[in-house]
Amino acid sequence: MTDISLSLTFDPDSLDPEAAELLPRLASADAAVRRIALLALADLEDEAVLGPIVAALRHDASPQVRAQAAQVLGAWERADVVQALCETLTDRADEVRAAAAQSLSNLKEPRSGPLLAPWAGHRDPFVRQAALRGLRELRHAGALAPALAALTASEDGVRLEAVSVLGWLKSERALGPLTVIATDDPNAAVRRAAIGALGVEAADTEQTIVALLRALRDSAWQVREEAAATLGKLRAAEARDPLITALDDDYWQVRLQAVRALGKLRDATTGAVIAVLLTHAISNLRKEAALSLGELGELGDRASLPLLQAAATDPDPEVRKAVRIALAQIDKDTD
Repeated sequence: MTDISLSLTFDPDSLDPEAAELLPRLASADAAVRRIALLALADLEDEAVLGPIVAALRHDASPQVRAQAAQVLGAWERADVVQALCETLTDRADEVRAAAAQSLSNLKEPRSGPLLAPWAGHRDPFVRQAALRGLRELRHAGALAPALAALTASEDGVRLEAVSVLGWLKSERALGPLTVIATDDPNAAVRRAAIGALGVEAADTEQTIVALLRALRDSAWQVREEAAATLGKLRAAEARDPLITALDDDYWQVRLQAVRALGKLRDATTGAVIAVLLTHAISNLRKEAALSLGELGELGDRASLPLLQAAATDPDPEVRKAVRIALAQIDKDTD
């Protein structure tokens, strides 16, 4: 990874002949020529051309050229480049702002975090959202405070990005606020993201489980689906009966996550209700039922063995594969 502490100095004498030939084209009166020149300079992968590219980003009169510069600069993750892209989030042209935001969203170098974090508290919702999206996978500790503050933003997109940042940070300080968002946020996508962010070991608290059980009855099926999946990740024993109820949900996606979660709970008393799904019309549900019964078989539950054996000739190859896995788990326990 390139040292991101470098500064954007430009030394014409350091350019190779190809770059030296391309550089004057950035002064062309034709914006299309300038755009093509930026692409060609970026293809050289030579840090010596960064100065002129950043100059085009900041000063070119054409929004299309500035946007092109923002796009190609995403290939260099240096402090000076990241800073220039952050500043471009306030460009007067939407397409330039969008290009800079896209480049920032691809950041992987953790040392970029301190540069982005201050922008996550910007007054402009677009800038705030873009900075949070860039911080998402960097796991920069300094992102915790602005992400928590952004949970109260009026814009759905800002809150959604804030939840995503908190999900990657996995901080215990975020669990309480995420629990509130998971059930009370007015936007279903934000509630769903918050529920997913709670699927960490530290979230196995009474407050969290109560919120997830409430989310299992949410009006949006996507939220119910995520709640069932998260309850399975946490192996919440309290969720057994609500998950059994969720097997009758109007949406098969919720039922699928519920049966998968029941398998993870490894509660032998759920075997009978899971086995019923082996003959369901939806093959994905039959597959998950078989896999969950295999989990229970490892506990010594052989009650479903005849039903699994009957399902060995299921018309769907994926279901048959799941049945073979389940039978192998039961046979292993027998051995």
